[in-house]
Amino acid sequence: MSVEQNKKIVRRFIDEMWNQRKLQVADELFGDCVTHQLRSGEDSAGVPRSPDSVKREAAAWLTGFPDLEFVLEQMIAAGDRVMSYCTMRGTHSGAWMGIGPTGRKVSIPIITIHRIKDGKIAEDWVMVGSLILFQQLSLVPQTQEIFGAAKLKDFS
Repeated sequence: MSVEQNKKIVRRFIDEMWNQRKLQVADELFGDCVTHQLRSGEDSAGVPRSPDSVKREAAAWLTGFPDLEFVLEQMIAAGDRVMSYCTMRGTHSGAWMGIGPTGRKVSIPIITIHRIKDGKIAEDWVMVGSLILFQQLSLVPQTQEIFGAAKLKDFS
């Protein structure tokens, strides 16, 4: 597949599945996918993810953030890889991951690298600004508070 065709697949993932709420598009876009969550405590080897698990994850996010929107900030592609930088925006007005609605608006950066094989997403590496999300939901202190409370040693 061409780079432009690969980019079109990722655009459909963002625009149709997430922004238009057409979760069934996951059946067309995902094959046997392995997802690598690039965050602390996750297995860097990746976890298999079926189209059904993608739909369940999206539904959970949309329950917690019904007005969720992905804004594509940048997309770069080469060979079978497509890198996208998005900003995820929404209001936490429903339960999400056991956290009751806070009513807070969030704006979280997400960087994803998708590997496309035979016209489907076969692998992805996902980095979500989780600390930013948790701070915007007031689950953890703001960065300034964390550093203000820490006693930094002088290493000079």
